[in-house]
Amino acid sequence: MELNWSLKEVYQGFNSDEFKSDLEKLTEVIEDINIWAIETIKDKENLAKKLEDYITKFTTITELSNKLNSFINLSLSVNTKDKEALKYSDVLEKKLTNLVESSAKLEKYISSIENIDSIINKSELLKKHEFILNTVIEQSKYLISDKEENIVANMKNTGSNAWVKLKDNLISTLKVEIEEDDEIKELPLTVILNMAYDKDAKVRKKAYESEMKAYKKIEEGIAAALNAIKGEVLTVCDFRGYQSVLEKTLIDSRMNQEALDAMFSAMEESLPKFRKYLKRKGELLGHKNGLPFYDLYAPVCEANMKFSYEEGAKFVEKNFRTFSDNLGNFASKAINNNWIDVMPVEGKVGGAFCENLHFIGESRILLNYGENFGDVVTLAHELGHGFHGECLNEETILNSDYPMPIAETASTFCETIIKKAAIKEATKEEALAILETEISDCTQVIVDIYSRFLFEKSFFEARKESALTVEEIKELMLKAQREAYGDGLDPQFLHPYMWTWKPHYYDADYNYYNFPYAFGLLFAKGLYAEYIKKGQSFSKDYERLLSITGKNKIADVAKVMGIDINNKEFWRNSLKTVEEDIKEFIELSNK
Repeated sequence: MELNWSLKEVYQGFNSDEFKSDLEKLTEVIEDINIWAIETIKDKENLAKKLEDYITKFTTITELSNKLNSFINLSLSVNTKDKEALKYSDVLEKKLTNLVESSAKLEKYISSIENIDSIINKSELLKKHEFILNTVIEQSKYLISDKEENIVANMKNTGSNAWVKLKDNLISTLKVEIEEDDEIKELPLTVILNMAYDKDAKVRKKAYESEMKAYKKIEEGIAAALNAIKGEVLTVCDFRGYQSVLEKTLIDSRMNQEALDAMFSAMEESLPKFRKYLKRKGELLGHKNGLPFYDLYAPVCEANMKFSYEEGAKFVEKNFRTFSDNLGNFASKAINNNWIDVMPVEGKVGGAFCENLHFIGESRILLNYGENFGDVVTLAHELGHGFHGECLNEETILNSDYPMPIAETASTFCETIIKKAAIKEATKEEALAILETEISDCTQVIVDIYSRFLFEKSFFEARKESALTVEEIKELMLKAQREAYGDGLDPQFLHPYMWTWKPHYYDADYNYYNFPYAFGLLFAKGLYAEYIKKGQSFSKDYERLLSITGKNKIADVAKVMGIDINNKEFWRNSLKTVEEDIKEFIELSNK
């Protein structure tokens, strides 16, 4: 079984004729749009034709730029030192900034068209892209002058984009010194992070302590990156007239404050239940003062839940088929056609992700597989993202870009399928282990995500005044963890460096990439409850829901399933399913 992904379906390489030709074509397409934009905005004649041309031209540029960008980013993710990829990353960023001024002019022009609805209704192409055009109009009030848009885009290339590359390089090349077999070894951070799941308590604690020491080597560089990126975000948001960075995130997420408040309010109510679970897990592992951070992912029983990648892949595919053949067939296609890069290696970025390549109707998935049951769940999670992309393949590329909160729904739904299936096949010991894994994962997505939201909110507030020192950043992280975890964690063993390697803090275009995970988990729990009620007929409704996520606001997507996301009761009911698991876990662990 091949363990590295294939990118030849995108391009054979950076020196291939096709890559070079597409790079040149991008320049030509941008020049064409720039010339066309000047002519287009001169008058209000032939508006339907102009709007159709706008959709056609931006479909072409989006497909082409996505193809080039995906190849560059995927190459960099498995080798952050790839010189060709780094070079072309800069080249592409500079080329795309040449489109910014024309884009801003065209968006302002579209927002100035009177009775645009009547024009849209005369054209099938425009009706198909009505949501995109209305979004352009809604967001036009946050545009600045054409020249200023160009300056911001160009400055970003030497600002936040450059800082992200530095952060990625520092993290991916960090060597952690750890004692193994009576000798000091230097291991990549990704390998050390996987040790948090080891069944040996000494290994987990040693890995945590070694990890904490290693960050000292890079903390100043990472802090500089975080300060620079978040400083840029604040400046640009203020410049555009947003009340806050959170307001911008909610608008981009197609979600309102009322829904966020309803979800967070329900989450806060549930925190005592999660703390009860954490304290019980601590007791099972011999701790009296709450759970130390290094034991958050520790196995609580002796169940041998090891899965080679091949075993894990088979398990996922088999159980996806219990939901639908479409989902099972998709998993088989991804696994057997080299869409997945599996093992952790030096120079590869940490964590896991899925990138949907709409322009060829495929996906690519990055893992750092460690043979634990949690890694099988991660595989299912990322395949869920891929299946979401599969359901959008019939849509145009402009109608396939869905917002952050809905992005975690299909992935979490697929996780749930795997965990429920695993419990059915498990021994009593294994069932307890799987149940605990499920609760542990939910704790990350509810409690830790809440701490990350609190950290980012407080960081933005402090950054308005000045850049923060390493010690100040660490203290904000610790304060957020104390507030979220309460007495569930041992206060002597928290994680002051959680801000260093989580990539979600470092993308200037996607701030507060934390609450979408909680949204995805709880929305998926609500959907899974519907699946249990309806059975096999549910899969068609589910695929339809995923297929419309690129051209609707989140509240409207939810309404397809009869869900009101502004209603706190919906979130409470979803959380109850986790609270029931916690109750069962505590009862089983006391037997």
